[in-house]
Amino acid sequence: MHAFLPFDLDAITPEKEAPAPEKVISGDPQFTTWLVEARDEDTLFTGVWESTPGAWKISYDEWEFCSILSGRSRLTDKDGITRVVGPGDSFVLQPGFSGVWEVLETTRKLFVIRLPA
Repeated sequence: MHAFLPFDLDAITPEKEAPAPEKVISGDPQFTTWLVEARDEDTLFTGVWESTPGAWKISYDEWEFCSILSGRSRLTDKDGITRVVGPGDSFVLQPGFSGVWEVLETTRKLFVIRLPA
């Protein structure tokens, strides 16, 4: 086992997904995920995620660190507070966060997700 794990996206077969139809608010968002590593009995994940434009409802049970690499997205929480994020922005979505994720320009982010124990 090596203790250094590069994010070599060319060596990873990406997963293609979309939000569940009942969650989509607008557009036809399509997700591509390059899962770099899953650890701790699949409760800790890291990789790169990308989405095409569209908006969908989100509700987090997990904890997620995000760092935006490219594109722009707007996150609106259940209280109506809106944040636009773009390249260089990093943030954490904590369990209990819910609202709308709207991709304004195809967005790519680094992520680390910790599922509840």
